[in-house]
Amino acid sequence: MRLGTRWAFGTEPPVSVPGDLRPRIAAAEAAFEGDPAGRHWTLTWLEGRPIAELDDGTVVREVIADALDSDEDW
Repeated sequence: MRLGTRWAFGTEPPVSVPGDLRPRIAAAEAAFEGDPAGRHWTLTWLEGRPIAELDDGTVVREVIADALDSDEDW
């Protein structure tokens, strides 16, 4: 079991936030157009995968790329 965490918008994410999510969180904060005052991120884990959600509903998750053979029809 992995525990989540919370942190304030615009502050350094806790060390428990995976490194590959950090640039995505920073990009989401840079693109945020509302008032960030009082906003917080929540890190949760779903089936072992991290999900960061801002309290306005913005979600940041790791990118999982499947290697697909271009000759196959799906």
